[in-house]
Amino acid sequence: MNSRKRLIIILVSLLVIIGGGAVAIRYFVNKQVAQSQRIVATTDAITEIFDKLDVDLVGVPTTSQKLPSRYKNVTHVGSPMSPSVEKIASLNPSKVYAVSTLKDQYSSSFKAQSVPVTYLKLDTVGQLKTTLKQLGKEYYRTRQANQQIKLINQAISQVKGRQHGRHPRVLVLMGMPGAGYLIATDHSYVGDLVRSAGGKNVYTSKGQTYLSPSNETLATKHPDVILRLSHAMPSVTIPQFKKEFQTNPVWKNMPAVKNHRVYDLKQPTFNASANMEAPKALRQVSQWLYPSK
Repeated sequence: MNSRKRLIIILVSLLVIIGGGAVAIRYFVNKQVAQSQRIVATTDAITEIFDKLDVDLVGVPTTSQKLPSRYKNVTHVGSPMSPSVEKIASLNPSKVYAVSTLKDQYSSSFKAQSVPVTYLKLDTVGQLKTTLKQLGKEYYRTRQANQQIKLINQAISQVKGRQHGRHPRVLVLMGMPGAGYLIATDHSYVGDLVRSAGGKNVYTSKGQTYLSPSNETLATKHPDVILRLSHAMPSVTIPQFKKEFQTNPVWKNMPAVKNHRVYDLKQPTFNASANMEAPKALRQVSQWLYPSK
């Protein structure tokens, strides 16, 4: 009886060893496959995410912003708003990443070239953390992802600790080169920064991210703070904003203007999509909303 028990124990031990070995081999193979992927990032924000995750890329966006040095010799595939699908296809990518807000704009072009595209949601700080977690798991960079999420959570805790009294009323504008500006609602990324920092966006929406401006509605909002995002070409959009505020009488009676609490948001700290500058952006918005603490 003892011999039979001993044999069973030996067999079970062998199965555990073999099974464990199979799991280890499968993990190793899957990790090697993940790390050999040919990845293209089509926006600055996505490029920065992969840099923080320590993942190599074969294609990056053509941009005026300074990209991480690890990608200095990587092929440029065109601007985030209008990437070259042909150039991307020529790189024989395993994965192409774009932001979900641009899906309708160029998904048909990618389909025509049979280019595999994954659209990432980066409209809020929470979605940025979710994206980091998902990509960290997919590319075996969980440690790096968790470190970045920790930094974001620390910033969120800090800005919550600075909140006091009445929540400031905030108006968020996004400059459009040559086309004036749009109003960013609470569904926009900057709107989410405002909410996280303890502000109250004067324009809420059930789903729309941006709204067309109206002097009639603007005159009823009375914001304490105005944030002006120069999403692209700040050399054009900032002068546009200044001219608009000098010539349009709707602005002069707003508390934000009277109290000189109008601030220009510039890249790379601020963007239309959540990026790895989120901790810095949160702290800056907090300082603007609660300058006395």
